[in-house]
Amino acid sequence: MTLWFLVFLSVLQGVTELFPVSSLGHTLLVPGLIGMHIDKHAPQLLPFLVALHLGTAIALLWYFRKRWIALIRGFVASLGGRKNDDGHMMWALIIGTIPTGIVGLVLEKRLEALFHDLRIVAAALIVNGVLLWLGDRLQKSRAMQAPEKLTFKQAFLVGLAQIGALIPGFSRSGLTMIAGVGAGLTAEAAAEFSFLLGTPIIFAAGVLELPKLFHAPGQLADSILGGVLTGIAAYLSVRFLMRYFEGHGKLASFGVYCVIAGIFFLSWFTMHPQPV
Repeated sequence: MTLWFLVFLSVLQGVTELFPVSSLGHTLLVPGLIGMHIDKHAPQLLPFLVALHLGTAIALLWYFRKRWIALIRGFVASLGGRKNDDGHMMWALIIGTIPTGIVGLVLEKRLEALFHDLRIVAAALIVNGVLLWLGDRLQKSRAMQAPEKLTFKQAFLVGLAQIGALIPGFSRSGLTMIAGVGAGLTAEAAAEFSFLLGTPIIFAAGVLELPKLFHAPGQLADSILGGVLTGIAAYLSVRFLMRYFEGHGKLASFGVYCVIAGIFFLSWFTMHPQPV
């Protein structure tokens, strides 16, 4: 992998991981569009992408560091029998993490097969865009509540929405934001809950996949550099998104982009089939 290709993939990953537009989908579709070859059969591909995800996780931890400290303190207090909002939310995050962890372990190998047909990825991106648009419509019809007031059932259902992101083209952050809005959160609160919920999932994926890189030592340097670049891009992205939603930004804007981009990619790869 050339240096500029590595930089391109890392920045692309960092920007699209948190935006509700599917980072994995873009990491597969954009290089294919501009003729940058990615060997989708290479056993190092998925671990390399996970190494980039770790950069995102570190960026999220740093951005929400004060929030995580409060959540952990509240969690410890809840173990001692002292009920509090932070402790309740920490339990909600733990419960929300369970569905994706279990399903990801069971279906990981089967879902990897979807990486090989970019038309499927493009079609999923279109559906992702439609869901984002519907999420905005859903927000207008629901009464809003604070994320600390989510029931454990609601947290589980929000976590369940992440399962869809195991299919490239669907966005983890987008699906969880939609589910959060459906549970009664504002777009800003749904975005924060989504980012907090995604952090342990990303780290868990790293723990499971990163050891595979040691079978290809040449990948380690690329992964470290890629993780750093991705982390910087992700930090800037989360800052932008939180301010965007604080200013009453809409999910539908990203939905329109996904539909247009998905139709373009689908048309392109239908006319220009990729080798499998």
